[in-house]
Amino acid sequence: MQSTGDEDVSSIDRIRESAIWLFGAHGFRATTLKSIAAEARVSQALIVHHFKSKAGLRTACDRHVAHLVRSRKEEVVDGPQGVDPFPAMRRLQEAPHLLRYLTRALTEGGESTAGLVDDMLEDAVEYLALGERSGLILPSATPRDRAALLLIWSLGALTLHEHVARLLGVDFLSGSTSPAELSRYLHPAIELYSQGLVAEHSLDGLLSMLPESPGAPPTHPDEER
Repeated sequence: MQSTGDEDVSSIDRIRESAIWLFGAHGFRATTLKSIAAEARVSQALIVHHFKSKAGLRTACDRHVAHLVRSRKEEVVDGPQGVDPFPAMRRLQEAPHLLRYLTRALTEGGESTAGLVDDMLEDAVEYLALGERSGLILPSATPRDRAALLLIWSLGALTLHEHVARLLGVDFLSGSTSPAELSRYLHPAIELYSQGLVAEHSLDGLLSMLPESPGAPPTHPDEER
């Protein structure tokens, strides 16, 4: 009997979810199509039929994870208490297998990893821009570069999650998003965001060696009135 469209979609979803789980747990190189087929309870031939190859399957997984990372723009502002420029990263902590997959993609690299990171950067740029328009984030002379730096810091902490757990007692892959359990990570992060790191006068020498910023100097909203 010929399979229906619904059956095809179900098998595609099952293959992709099994691949995300195994890629995250064992790595891309160590995971075979045979093991994915066994986990998804399908034949290897069906995987090849839908995705052509393991590389094609990984690309499909990357696109799926990028879609899940992409949050609605209105989720950026959590309320008058503050703004979360990476709500999707926080939300993904509720699905540790997706975080493990993202960690593997970042550490092992690959042709499609750059596209996945680029998708996350585009969202970060929009999140921060909405935060600026809402008056919760200060404007930047280099908004895209600022978003890229924040994303690199965030993904860097995820990639080094074992050391974050060792040094700060915070396990990003545990599936917990409780602020209390993340406090040793959040307290210094909030301090850096709100207070900065060094006294303004101590940066004069460094700033004098840098070329002029490509953008206009950031303006605090209160100064425009």
